[in-house]
Amino acid sequence: MKKVLIITYYFPPAGGPGVQRWLKFVKYLPEYEIQPIVYVPENPSYPILDEALAAEIPKNVIVLKKRIFEPYALAGLFSKNKTKKISSGIIPTERKQTTIDKVLLWIRGNLFIPDARVFWVKPSVSFLKKYIQEQEIDTVITSGPPHSLHLIGMKLKSKLNIRWVADFRDPWTTIGYHDKLRLSDYAAKEHKALELQVLNAADTILVTSKNTKLEFQKKTPKPIEVITNGYDVKNIGKQTLDEKFSLAHIGSFLSERNPIILWQSLSELVVEVPGLAQNLELKLIGTISKDILDTIQSYNLNEYLNCIGYISHQEALVEQRKSQVLLLIEINSLQTISIIPGKLFEYMVSERPIIAIGPRGSDFAEIISNTNSGVFFDYSEKESLKRTIKDYYQKYLDWNLKTHPVGLDQYSRKNLTARLAQLILKP
Repeated sequence: MKKVLIITYYFPPAGGPGVQRWLKFVKYLPEYEIQPIVYVPENPSYPILDEALAAEIPKNVIVLKKRIFEPYALAGLFSKNKTKKISSGIIPTERKQTTIDKVLLWIRGNLFIPDARVFWVKPSVSFLKKYIQEQEIDTVITSGPPHSLHLIGMKLKSKLNIRWVADFRDPWTTIGYHDKLRLSDYAAKEHKALELQVLNAADTILVTSKNTKLEFQKKTPKPIEVITNGYDVKNIGKQTLDEKFSLAHIGSFLSERNPIILWQSLSELVVEVPGLAQNLELKLIGTISKDILDTIQSYNLNEYLNCIGYISHQEALVEQRKSQVLLLIEINSLQTISIIPGKLFEYMVSERPIIAIGPRGSDFAEIISNTNSGVFFDYSEKESLKRTIKDYYQKYLDWNLKTHPVGLDQYSRKNLTARLAQLILKP
């Protein structure tokens, strides 16, 4: 059985979308004669915990751990709530940033390059170099963000005769929050320089979307493979749908991901459509930015709001199947057209209609269209959005609100792992 070392920061008991990709790959790789060995921090500072996910780690998987110096843990003594939000990518808009926000963002962007986990690089290289030699491992995979983990792979590559695959779950210098980090000119150049070094040193680059591949192809001649995120087959069972006309957003709702056209549409529809005001429920599950909540209040939608907060991944799957409509929102920026939210694939197999809002040309718009799993709108299509919500509401009244998706098998975690296995086993 071929051994492969996987270096990742997010792994159970971490919760949230960042953990799912490699947890599922690790789960299925042994079926393809590949022994995954996972290297993670011993004392990580996770913004979200989901202890139930630990049960999904196969018993035969080796998990190596080494302590990490976590500046976020120290910063938490200064402002635990703000530090936790920044760590999870929730950054307040410029006009709402306090002095503490600005200081923490400047520190994050300028003193820790590429990120606050950079202090894990040197001790990890020393530890893993010996382990790789002893275990005769010839393939190493690093997963980012945090992109500092790619520096571990790059240094191991330079010291040992190994094959290195750099997996980018998100882009690096074009990720949505990067330009919010109050970077100095020097720091911005350092980020770009490190990104180029990594892209040109890796043997293979793994990305989650076509647009990220196109972006990276302009920076490196190295081979780039697209393996999206996906869904895992779970026996959730049939769920009773919410009695109300529930529009559910599941996952972190960031400040920049504020869909004004949705709030405008709903505030108008509760006046225009008879009965909607009595039946509407706006169900938000996960960490919600204060900017989002303030905007909802400004459109007089608070009476329809049901903020459930963070729940386990298993509970989130249940809520997806109970909700009448699922909301998928991405930041309105060219920088985010390559972002395919991990929850999209779980949304698709829930057989609940998706209303997606994002920038024109988004990769996830194509997936939604090709699988017949919902409707996509860019931020200029308010009237079309209103018509769709109105149509869905009528179907809800007629007990006929459902989808008929097609072509979902290609996104199953097992099938995606088969593609990864081919890449790992390729001579």
